[in-house]
Amino acid sequence: MADRKGVAQISEIANSVLDPVLARRAGINTTLLGMWDDIVGPDFAGCTRPERIKWPRRASEDESFMPGTLTIACEGARALFLAHSQDQLIERLNSVFGFPAVDRVKIVQKPVSDATRRPKVISDLSETDSRRLEDMISGIEDPKLRKALLRLGKGVLGQGKDG
Repeated sequence: MADRKGVAQISEIANSVLDPVLARRAGINTTLLGMWDDIVGPDFAGCTRPERIKWPRRASEDESFMPGTLTIACEGARALFLAHSQDQLIERLNSVFGFPAVDRVKIVQKPVSDATRRPKVISDLSETDSRRLEDMISGIEDPKLRKALLRLGKGVLGQGKDG
């Protein structure tokens, strides 16, 4: 339970450890990585990954902040399509940050596929399991949450089945 004093989720602990390292080495954080698929959308989620954000050096602390350049790894020919979508991508990124953090995108072509990033094909559930799952999530009103729980339920109930 998150309400208890002294109890923290593993993700909070991991983020508190990883964020300073990612920020120092790549200028990114776990929030950006975690939201990446939503930021780039389904067309680019499986073939891109943010690599780093490089901000211009400031001569002094008094100098104003200047937006940086986000380097994105992209597979093959998808890079051309990503280049054509970069204005929308910059707009989405800056809305996530809450300020104009990025004003340019640099795309590097290289493999980014990773077995852990690729969604597994979920086999169809039996009619019984499908009804059971629908009953479990019947009280969920939010459509996005309902869809996510349905996908999770299918993954859990479909484990170990051929498909």
